[in-house]
Amino acid sequence: MVDLKGSITWVTGAGTGIGEAVAERFGAEGAVVVLTGRRADRLEHVARRIRAKGGTAHVQPADLMQADQVQQVADWIGATFGRLDVLVNNAGLNVTDRSWARLTPADIDQLVQGNLSSAFYVARAVLPIMRAQGGGTMIHTASMAGRNVGVMSGAGYNAAKHGVVAMSHSLNMEECVNGIRSTAFCPGEVNTEILKKRPNPLSNEDLARMLQPEHCADLIAYVAKLPVGITMNEVWLTPTHNRGYVAALSRKL
Repeated sequence: MVDLKGSITWVTGAGTGIGEAVAERFGAEGAVVVLTGRRADRLEHVARRIRAKGGTAHVQPADLMQADQVQQVADWIGATFGRLDVLVNNAGLNVTDRSWARLTPADIDQLVQGNLSSAFYVARAVLPIMRAQGGGTMIHTASMAGRNVGVMSGAGYNAAKHGVVAMSHSLNMEECVNGIRSTAFCPGEVNTEILKKRPNPLSNEDLARMLQPEHCADLIAYVAKLPVGITMNEVWLTPTHNRGYVAALSRKL
């Protein structure tokens, strides 16, 4: 397994949820972590916790839906460190009015840009660095909604996350000859702030049964530490008490 100590890792969506947990986990393992998201105050809070535990964290805020801002962070990483070992391409969002009956063009744009375009911008921006150094690892947070179409996540989120999965596999198809490996990470329900966008509030019992961000961070760290000649192309992680499965059982199929 690869030692993360001293590696350069870029985590997007690092201010909350999965990204926050990943940043802290990688920082604890000795990686130099670059934190990106729109809210600088949240990023600084995460960075302070990493530093308080002896880790190294750099805050580089950006709106990942803006390609020029993404490129500025990638250029800063290249100029500052001369390499990038791991990308955790994690930023994403959803909207509350997600059904076809209520979706607006603005909602559609936000869903596609916030989940798919942003992921493409980040992957594209780091490819020159990874090609030049002869390899690198990308881990993209998709979703079970990127493999299974369902009503709960909404049409826009489903479509965008399917795109993230396809994007990740296409990277392996083209970039394996450059030593670059890409993983589509497809979690089930995770107890993060994005759940506040759900049309129906969730109970504390529901939240406790879900995946927690640290569970996702554990798996992402494992993927990043795989020997360089091995690629985990895609991986699912779900709660045992899977509410989608439970709902299907209740319909007595």
